[in-house]
Amino acid sequence: MSDELIDLAWMRLLVEVDRRGSLSAAAEALGLSQPAVSYQIRLLEQRAGLPLLQRLHRGVRFTDEGRRLLAIAERTVAEVDSLQRSLRAARRRPTVRLATDYAFSSLWLIPRMHAFRQSHPEIDLQIVATQRLGHHWREDADLAVAFGTVDEFSARGRLLMPERVVPVCTPALAARLAGNASALVQAGPLIHLEADNLSPWLDWKSYCAGASIGAIEQDRPGDLRFNTYALVIQAALSGQGFALGWLGIIDQLIDSNLLVVTGQTVQVPERGYWLVDGTDSPAARLLATWLVHETTAPVAAAP
Repeated sequence: MSDELIDLAWMRLLVEVDRRGSLSAAAEALGLSQPAVSYQIRLLEQRAGLPLLQRLHRGVRFTDEGRRLLAIAERTVAEVDSLQRSLRAARRRPTVRLATDYAFSSLWLIPRMHAFRQSHPEIDLQIVATQRLGHHWREDADLAVAFGTVDEFSARGRLLMPERVVPVCTPALAARLAGNASALVQAGPLIHLEADNLSPWLDWKSYCAGASIGAIEQDRPGDLRFNTYALVIQAALSGQGFALGWLGIIDQLIDSNLLVVTGQTVQVPERGYWLVDGTDSPAARLLATWLVHETTAPVAAAP
């Protein structure tokens, strides 16, 4: 084994490789070239005297020795980042960072942000939006609003919005149903929100089962599919089909008659949006209190 010491500046590289799953993705996140990242990994392995990564067809996997080094790197990077945030916060107005998904941030939070800013003009609010809450979210945010189950979040979170889903569309498109809510399955087109794996929320198949309105065919011609909920709702607003609407998230669109409810509500009480604590700063506590207050307001009426 070489007696040269490992360059501690590349601890962040190991953390990013673990977080992103590949050398190329880590390079992009750090603003480096892929060859430069590969070179640094080879240099670390030479100085450690053991392989740290297993190269796979797609991505990489840490060896046992690599995991040991990664654990040290994660703690060190997290502590340095936390110290840096603390030093910056001491020199400027308080900032609170909220990690959440695209649906909650674009459809619920942004239309209400002005109310929080008016109540707390001394606090800067930053939104860290991702499709799903990641394992390392506390490195980038002070608290989170995340979609999930009671098993995932009940030990460290508070349920803000239980999952309550109704089919919605524009008033003009709803006129085609002629009062028959179950006809939307046959009328279509349906707008789907696709998940990477098994859907962690109600999709059209599970909604129809819960509402007892019959099964739907897979890969129906004319149906639309998007990978973010904001795009699903945008397509519904433009009259392109029927979408599943999460009550609590789209209430303002229903109240303004931009979208109308076209079927019964299906509920999953143990699943929904959770408020998950991160840091215990005064600004984070104020935002958490405001989120609880705002989400306990009456939700849109549904059949």
